[in-house]
Amino acid sequence: MTGVGADATGPADGASFSTAARAAVEALLAPVDADLAHRYPGEPGTRQPVHTVYVPADAFGADTVREWGRRALEALDRHAATPAELARALGVADDELLADVYARVRAKLEREPIEDLRIDFEDGYGPRPDAEEDAAAVRAAELVAATVAEGGAPPYLGIRIKCMEAAVRARGIRTLELFLATLSAAGGLPDGLVLTLPKVTYAEQVTALVRLLEDFEGRAGLPAGRIGFEIQIETTQAILGPDGRATVARMIEAAGGRATGLHYGTFDYSAACGVSAAHQSMDHPVADHAKAVMQVAAAGTGVRLSDGSTNVLPTGSTEQVHAAWRLHHDLVRRSLARAYYQGWDMHPAHLPTRYVAVYSFYREGLAAAAARLAAYLAKTGGAVMDEPATARALSGYLVRGVDCGAVDLAEVTALTGLDRARLNALAGR
Repeated sequence: MTGVGADATGPADGASFSTAARAAVEALLAPVDADLAHRYPGEPGTRQPVHTVYVPADAFGADTVREWGRRALEALDRHAATPAELARALGVADDELLADVYARVRAKLEREPIEDLRIDFEDGYGPRPDAEEDAAAVRAAELVAATVAEGGAPPYLGIRIKCMEAAVRARGIRTLELFLATLSAAGGLPDGLVLTLPKVTYAEQVTALVRLLEDFEGRAGLPAGRIGFEIQIETTQAILGPDGRATVARMIEAAGGRATGLHYGTFDYSAACGVSAAHQSMDHPVADHAKAVMQVAAAGTGVRLSDGSTNVLPTGSTEQVHAAWRLHHDLVRRSLARAYYQGWDMHPAHLPTRYVAVYSFYREGLAAAAARLAAYLAKTGGAVMDEPATARALSGYLVRGVDCGAVDLAEVTALTGLDRARLNALAGR
């Protein structure tokens, strides 16, 4: 048996690959290797929030996070004061699982009700006089800086600006400039800062934001690439361009490594496809098509995915709240099964079902996932023969469960023998 790279004797007739042929192959594929490493770096190695909460800029305050948590708990107390009541409301049969989840969800709503908060200067805010929006942008930055300094900020927070279309472009740029400059002067940009660029139709609009951020970083003395952003997929042009290409892939490329996420916009996208208002939903076929294209375009790039929202709010009578909760719960579970681990929440009373759906998803599969991963590592086999890629998915599933609080790290370690560092390594983080 000869070593790799040697001019070995062939199996039958003495023929072999020459050194020159091997060198030619290396020369041919070296640019491919570099391109793969650049374009497809894999998981970014950071926590992904399970949701994003949008709050209009004029409604955002220092107590927004606490207030959402308070109102979410109030909704639970009023409409499902026990796990059994919530189980009936959601149509969940596993009472034992839901009892465990219910307690964890209440603790989550008290401790960290919002994981990702977006201060909205776009649709949720609307057109305002320039002086008013200027003041709101400065105020938002000051509040973010104060909240971060006091330790009351969610893990991720930032703003959504107006889009790069001609009618509102200058306004959006001005708001971004004021927000970043004020935040920078008030103590610097927080680690969890997130910017959102909505209604993108052409990759050049992404390039435009990149150029602005490059300029700001240079003037502020920040490291190149310090500021990333999400791209909202709300237009048909963002999925399929006039040349038949998947435009969203071009947008990721245009971001030059700054794109952190792709967020599906349920209602704008559905409306653009001609779907009537009554049928605009996260589970409509046009939504599934768009999200499938997004998923393939983002795979391996380190760009994460977020589903959209439901506009059916859990308000009114208990019967109405329960109906809205069941719808929201089922949509979140559907997204999770399709590897969309994040979504939007529009109302404080959406938070209980967001976390119930997410926590149930991770807790009900904990034992099986841990057993499969442990068997894979021990090479003991079992009822399922797993590949390395599946082991990565299993560890990623467990890490996500730990990150959001659905699962305790001690539980995972007891079941698998793995600490967090080893779990991260297996998950490709």
